[in-house]
Amino acid sequence: MAKVHPIRPPVEEPPLELHARAMDNLRFIRETMERAGSFTAVSGWGQVVIGCVALAAAALAGRMGPGAGWLALWTAAAVLCVGIGVVSTAWKARAAKVPMLSGPGRKFALSLAPPLVAGAVLTAVMYRAGMGAMLPGTWLLLFGAGIVTAGSFSVRVVPAMGVCFMALGGAALFAPAGWGDAFMAAGFGGLHVVFGTVIARRHGG
Repeated sequence: MAKVHPIRPPVEEPPLELHARAMDNLRFIRETMERAGSFTAVSGWGQVVIGCVALAAAALAGRMGPGAGWLALWTAAAVLCVGIGVVSTAWKARAAKVPMLSGPGRKFALSLAPPLVAGAVLTAVMYRAGMGAMLPGTWLLLFGAGIVTAGSFSVRVVPAMGVCFMALGGAALFAPAGWGDAFMAAGFGGLHVVFGTVIARRHGG
């Protein structure tokens, strides 16, 4: 019986070099560990500084009363605190030799950003509608929501802090309008100082 032979002989692929396969395995292991890890570069001492800035802003805002100056003061304090948070986190990540914007760090930032953007939009809308008294509760509630979602990629104390922010925000929305700065001092000031101290002591600064 005649044998059937292919027209073209099969092309044999060259075997992968050993070091190339090893690099692929190492890359896979590193990416898996990054996806499964927690973002531990949240700076506790940075949170304490943010809390002190918020307490100072609350003291000044309480003397000013509602209006454009009050909103400008809290906006400036928010921008300053965001800068402190970014710089202090970058400093801790660099000291710990942990990538800041890869793996859990990127997920942390992407989870925190949407509530903050929503808060900025609602601030403009509510202020134009004469609902400035609702802003402290709205800010605390949205910031807490962002911390809870972002905190799922970080150490346990971070989402716990977010829950406390949300509770304060909910209470502020039902409290008298004149208590707004007190809630802001308790939330952005007190909670940042307390939880920042806990993070610094338990998670290395």
